[in-house]
Amino acid sequence: IGWIILNVIFLYQLTNEKGEFDVLQRNIRNISDDRRLQLLFIAFSFGAFFEGAAGFGTPVAVTAAMLIGLGFSPLAASGLSLIANTAPVAYGALGTPVIALAAVTGLDLHELSGMIGRQLPFFSMIVPFWLIWAFVGFRRMLEVWPALLVAGLSFAIPQYVISNFHGPWLVDVVAAVVSMVSLALFLRVWRPARPMTEAPRDWSSKDVVDEPHEHPKDLDSRQAVFKAWLPWVILSVFVFLWGVPQIKAMLDGIWIAKFPVAGLDNLVQKMPPVVAEPHLEAAVFNLNLLSATGTGIFLAAIVAGLVLGYGPAALVRLYGKTLYLIRYSLLTIACMLALGYVTRYSGTDATMGLAFAQAGWFYPLFGTLLGWLGVAVTGSDTASNVLFGGLQKI
Repeated sequence: IGWIILNVIFLYQLTNEKGEFDVLQRNIRNISDDRRLQLLFIAFSFGAFFEGAAGFGTPVAVTAAMLIGLGFSPLAASGLSLIANTAPVAYGALGTPVIALAAVTGLDLHELSGMIGRQLPFFSMIVPFWLIWAFVGFRRMLEVWPALLVAGLSFAIPQYVISNFHGPWLVDVVAAVVSMVSLALFLRVWRPARPMTEAPRDWSSKDVVDEPHEHPKDLDSRQAVFKAWLPWVILSVFVFLWGVPQIKAMLDGIWIAKFPVAGLDNLVQKMPPVVAEPHLEAAVFNLNLLSATGTGIFLAAIVAGLVLGYGPAALVRLYGKTLYLIRYSLLTIACMLALGYVTRYSGTDATMGLAFAQAGWFYPLFGTLLGWLGVAVTGSDTASNVLFGGLQKI
């Protein structure tokens, strides 16, 4: 997980330091002058791409920064980005929450991915409407409902198809790309009757820079725009390749190392009624460095860095800077996941699971609250799944 986050942030830093991310931001702004549609494209569609590639708060950080750069208040940018991030989070970081949940529960990965993919598209359709409603109110939201429908539908359909017929790895990336392209093409032929070029007063803040509400069209050359999008195209290509199960299997066939954890592997036994038959719990760390998704992202970042004109020394310097920047985030994620494995191997999740099972038909209420509690405590869908996934299954 840390390997994924580190390398996506590294790629972002490469584009940001060269000014390519500013060009990208201007290009997205030029898709529409309407604040509602800018918010929809950046927070929902583009944010979903970052969620699919990295997850763990990265999309909110990036999209909020972009919205602030467009004149949104920090409060509005952060809050609205969080709302928009609801739809893609279950398949964030190339399906990491689903993969982690399958690992701790023993449930079949494809069955789990398919079931989530049959539930979530309904919410993916709702989120764009909810996002703009929260921003400008119900009436102003209705003025752009065709664009909201296009963004939501073009995200929800690929989300269902990929999750049910491929697996969890590429769900968000494919859905986000389809949503971005569909929305951008739709906005070429459709405009709202009453364009909204300034933020509503309810979302204003004293710390907002007072700048013109109507931004002039920035005339970046086609070559500059292509260069700004190129690193993310390269990332998409590598993510697609590393998301193909056959390629993962091929890379694992070249090299993979397995490390049984001393003092833990096969020393904890699960007994009925938690399981049907007694069995020993394995504790083996798989170091699949070649097939790890983060390795594909790392290679994409290196290729993108070379294309942008970085030399080897500059790449090493910026990589060290990125590692220092996210050091506490990596430590936090590691500790939260460690807590999840402690509850699993100590049997506390099994004890709690048996207790909650006595709730009978009230259990769905408690199960939902546990999910909320897990995310509130850990700050991560993946960590919540690791923490309470075994309990929910029991």
